[in-house]
Amino acid sequence: MLADTPVAVAPLRRAVSALVQFVCAALVAALVAAVGLFAFDRVQWPAFNSSNVTQAVTTVMQFAALAVLGLSIYLLRRRRWVTGARVLSWAALSGLVTATLGMPLAATRLYLHGISVDQEFRTQFLTRLTDSAALRDMNYADLPSFYPAGWFWIGGRVANALGMDGWEAFKPYAIGSLAVAAVVALVLWSELVRSDLAVLAATATTLVVLAYGSPEPYGAVIAVLVAPALVLAWGGFLPATRGGRVRQGWGAVVGTGLFLGLAATFYTLYLGIAAFAVTVMAVVAAYLARRAAGSWRAVLPVLVRLVVIAVIAVIVALIVWAPFVFDVLGGNPPSESGTATHYLPDAGARLPLPMFHMSLIGLLSLLGTVWLVGRASSSHRAQALGLGVIAVYLWYLASMALTAVGNTLLAFRLEVILLVLLAAAGAFAFVDFSRWISLATSENPRVRRVLVAVGALGALAFTQNIPQVLGGEITVAYTDTDGAGERADQRPAGAASYYAEVDDVLLSQLGGERDDHVVLTADTSFLAYYPYFGFQALTSHYANPLAEFSARAAAIEEWSELSSPDELLAAWEELPWRAPDAVVFRQGAEGYTLRLAEDVYPNDPNVRRYTVTFPKELFDDPRFTVTEVGPFVVVTATGEPA
Repeated sequence: MLADTPVAVAPLRRAVSALVQFVCAALVAALVAAVGLFAFDRVQWPAFNSSNVTQAVTTVMQFAALAVLGLSIYLLRRRRWVTGARVLSWAALSGLVTATLGMPLAATRLYLHGISVDQEFRTQFLTRLTDSAALRDMNYADLPSFYPAGWFWIGGRVANALGMDGWEAFKPYAIGSLAVAAVVALVLWSELVRSDLAVLAATATTLVVLAYGSPEPYGAVIAVLVAPALVLAWGGFLPATRGGRVRQGWGAVVGTGLFLGLAATFYTLYLGIAAFAVTVMAVVAAYLARRAAGSWRAVLPVLVRLVVIAVIAVIVALIVWAPFVFDVLGGNPPSESGTATHYLPDAGARLPLPMFHMSLIGLLSLLGTVWLVGRASSSHRAQALGLGVIAVYLWYLASMALTAVGNTLLAFRLEVILLVLLAAAGAFAFVDFSRWISLATSENPRVRRVLVAVGALGALAFTQNIPQVLGGEITVAYTDTDGAGERADQRPAGAASYYAEVDDVLLSQLGGERDDHVVLTADTSFLAYYPYFGFQALTSHYANPLAEFSARAAAIEEWSELSSPDELLAAWEELPWRAPDAVVFRQGAEGYTLRLAEDVYPNDPNVRRYTVTFPKELFDDPRFTVTEVGPFVVVTATGEPA
């Protein structure tokens, strides 16, 4: 029989045991990832986008990891060498993550999607928090961080301790943190369901996150925890009865609050969907309690638990949000609402229905959907995952409705959450359906072997295809120029190969530390490699709402129309923000150029690029030093206005 709840033990003892397992599992995962990545780095591998060698080696490693996971499931199901089997599952799952991401990227120092577009500002954030532990904005001087800094702060501290640059630490830290998160999710599953089922569910959800969520590593570490966290939350709202005793589920309440707090420190959107799903659960639980008791008083315990969850989540969230909140409450409200949610790709304009796709993930999603509906009245797991799926679809509908008033809820980024929930349900469905088929055939051992073989081969087929799913992101990791000025595919490097010279010029002419200075540049990837503050962000969508992005852009355009160095320096003197200490231009036919961006939502693409050209005469003054470096022109302000 499948157990929806684990065997009851003393709450304190169980909490201590779970905590020990979480710590031990995380240590095992970190060790496996570190050893694996170190080993990959010792060999001169060919680039993934120009050779099939790394794909072949990746497949072998994936096969080995899946085989060990299968062995651990067998041992746990037979209750043989239980402790060893658990450790084996931790090592194998973290090894699967490390091989699946680490081996295809073994010949590059960059992570998925290199240093391009979104990965640029993520690398900039990690570089900022490697340079300093202060919760400062990734780009703007004198502002607290607006984006959740949790994942980046931990990574920055790790990189700092290891003496690595932020960009250099991004890849190993991303892979290592994903390996740790996957194993932590496995331990959490083990607290909720039978151990062998926990390994199966954790493996399924981890593979889905690797395929569809790993380019956003700070979100992926939350995505892999969402499914077990929602099952935990549902247990907190619906106390189970055993032997005439009602377990109040306060451990589940505390755990849910901690998870939401963690999500708040890592990824705001995933906090939003998780909190919304928990609220939906509370509403349903309140309705069921009211109907069962026939009194509105029965709703009060549910409301109390929801409030406790919220309080715990807020307390944890303030660990990283406090500086921003206090700055706003202290009289510095955002001057503009920001445009972070001004994006509506095709994927956000329709409901995702993966269960009708002709693919392995489609088949797994279909199995999960059937199981969720069929077991909705008899399984707490199915209820929890089903309510999570409903919450995702409601979020999609709300996001699409909001487009009528000029905004969205970025629902397209929740497709990975939907796939994770359906994958978890699909894993449980496969076990249930296999058992039913086995019973229908009088438990014929040949039928059982066939079912196990089909499941194992399906898992292998999906797993070995993950590098192909990520093919575009892997290719960019090899074609982008890294912080050392090299391309991993051995082709000629791009303009970023001159960044080291630009940095030398800035340090020699400005003096001090890099984070003492503000640099205006349209080549914002330079700021991802070196922790100077930027005068303007890549786009308004990533800009701190306290930074007045639009006003800064207008100021830059106005400067380009000035006619003398005195006017320019006077304009800088009157700025409400710290003026640039230096400007890194591109060389243009008619002067020095900056390529800026503006929000043009609801158009897709939602960003319009435009070029601002500064006449060279604006800097023909002894108070400026002009230095040409490759395609760049570095202008430093070395004197005071006359």
